Amino acid sequence: MPEPTPEPTPESDVLRIHAFAALEPGPRLMVMGGVHGDETCGTVGMERLRSELDEGSVKLLRGTLTMVPVANPLARRLLRREGERNLNRLFQPTPEGEEPADYEARLTDVLCPLLDQHDVLLDLHSFQSAGDAFAMIGPRNNDGTLEPFARAEEEGRLALQLGTTRVVEGWLDIYAAGLQQRNPGEPLDEAALAYGWGTNEYMRSRGGYGVTLECGQHEDPAAPEVAYQAIHAALRLLGMVSEPAPVREPPVLLRLVSVTDRLDDEDQFAREWATFDPVAAGEVIGMRADGAVLKADRDGFIVFPNPEALAGTEWFYFAVTSDRKL
Repeated sequence: MPEPTPEPTPESDVLRIHAFAALEPGPRLMVMGGVHGDETCGTVGMERLRSELDEGSVKLLRGTLTMVPVANPLARRLLRREGERNLNRLFQPTPEGEEPADYEARLTDVLCPLLDQHDVLLDLHSFQSAGDAFAMIGPRNNDGTLEPFARAEEEGRLALQLGTTRVVEGWLDIYAAGLQQRNPGEPLDEAALAYGWGTNEYMRSRGGYGVTLECGQHEDPAAPEVAYQAIHAALRLLGMVSEPAPVREPPVLLRLVSVTDRLDDEDQFAREWATFDPVAAGEVIGMRADGAVLKADRDGFIVFPNPEALAGTEWFYFAVTSDRKL
């Protein structure tokens, strides 16, 4: 009898990378999915488009399209968010002369040089709580020290085309504020701040731009379609395919303004929240284990409520309507 096929291990994992290059030069778009192993919609959307490109029903007119359907094979094999850690944090190559610290560092050592070859990133995700799909963008143009950026208009145009009813800004600002909140009075820890870097932060640091698309709840049967349509939308916007663009209502733009950590496993939400549930000033959001009541300090929206958050990690974000114009 033949020997049974051994179970795959982290050492045997391989990143599948699908690349399509038109003969006419043009934009270089990279699409990623499966950065978190339990987020499968991007993988399904990419495989569908890959079949269309292979069979010729979709033709790439110019530029280069690279798709990574499963960016974290270990997390996907385990069907959980992380392999050894969150791949969408500390998304940077290992410093020269050092050994990769973990499995995800080995992945970034492959993925970062690949991103360096591209201009635009579309990173496809989903989320745990109920809620509608939305896009996340980076900062406005600035020359500050946290996240200097000069391509906000292009990034905003991409977000507008992805078909969501909402676009959210403000991730790295709020991540940095969360660090200060956990360590009041201390200088901002640069190593901890670097941990807040994800795929798009890396892409912007290399002169490109990127949008994260949260395609809906993990198990939402519509999420793969959202991912698939978004890839087509990006290709259309960049002039890489010839397709009619649907007429869309402009999305509502929100800005993250705070993050609240779960301090104890007994901290509980006041009710089952969904992403983008509206909250009125003074409304009770949750209760701490010691009986303290958390109330909204203004009108706004709950984002990424996680009733399963571990103590010491992000419990929920809070957003308000933004005055930014895309």
